[in-house]
Amino acid sequence: MSNSTAVKSPQTPMQRLGLDKASTQKWIFLFIAIVPPFGGYLLFTLFPNILSIYYALLDWDGFTNAKFVGLANFITAFQDKYVWRALGHNLIFMITVPFFVILISLLLAYLITNKNYYENGFLKVLFFFPNVLSTVVVALLWAFIYDGSYGLLNGLLKFIGINIGNFYWLGNESTALASIIPAWVWGGVGLYVIIFANAMLAIPKSLYEAAILEGAGHMTRMFKITMPLVTPIIRVSALFLVVGTMKGFEIILIMTNGGPFGSTDVIGLYMFNLAFGEEYRNYGYASAVGMILFVILVTAKLLIDKFVPNRGYEF
Repeated sequence: MSNSTAVKSPQTPMQRLGLDKASTQKWIFLFIAIVPPFGGYLLFTLFPNILSIYYALLDWDGFTNAKFVGLANFITAFQDKYVWRALGHNLIFMITVPFFVILISLLLAYLITNKNYYENGFLKVLFFFPNVLSTVVVALLWAFIYDGSYGLLNGLLKFIGINIGNFYWLGNESTALASIIPAWVWGGVGLYVIIFANAMLAIPKSLYEAAILEGAGHMTRMFKITMPLVTPIIRVSALFLVVGTMKGFEIILIMTNGGPFGSTDVIGLYMFNLAFGEEYRNYGYASAVGMILFVILVTAKLLIDKFVPNRGYEF
């Protein structure tokens, strides 16, 4: 009587590791889904930021041999009056632009969601239209509006009886900075109208119906129901707008290039000119200014986290 022994097939490497087919597919999917974007983040975001810390310690124009200067660039930056002037302009934009964008967007979104206008669909498209345009187009459009010879603003003022002649709004130190604010607000309102409108549509209608039965008007419903429930959305929007106004400089670059006489210069534009300008090219010093901007942005984010609630009220 012979005992027949079954011949076992050799194990695959995955089986030796204790992985079956389903587990193997899961890990392959996770690898494909996570590694490329995470690798891109490390390569194009985290690594350049870490490298900028090292560049901030150098006296370097980006081409010649670098010279290590330690914290000298930071000391120079804190003593640079143009840095503080630019930060002051950023502070003005950081307060005014988010305030007006959020206020106007909330009012328009409330009207769209609580008033049964026949044109609501068209109005959403109309409000969102500026966001379809590039920053270059928005800047050139508003530069034409402020033009002294052929600008729309001077024409409208003349039409209503206020003749100021060929006044160039972007060419005057007293009006250039304030003239940029409407352009920045106009370019950002449309997106947040859509965001706030979608958030308001998620609010149960029963809350408004109960408030109407109690005799609450539109203002009461706006501030007692709508605002508390969309507070988390407002918080995130404020954070994006604050960061955008601190980092952004494209619209200013096109409309005024920081002029006249630096009256519209902001820290992002100043840093850009330090690194790539023709008159003064110092990549190390520009990196030091960028590190100061980074600290300001982190501080602004922490202040928003502290003073703007993260969660809405529950009813």
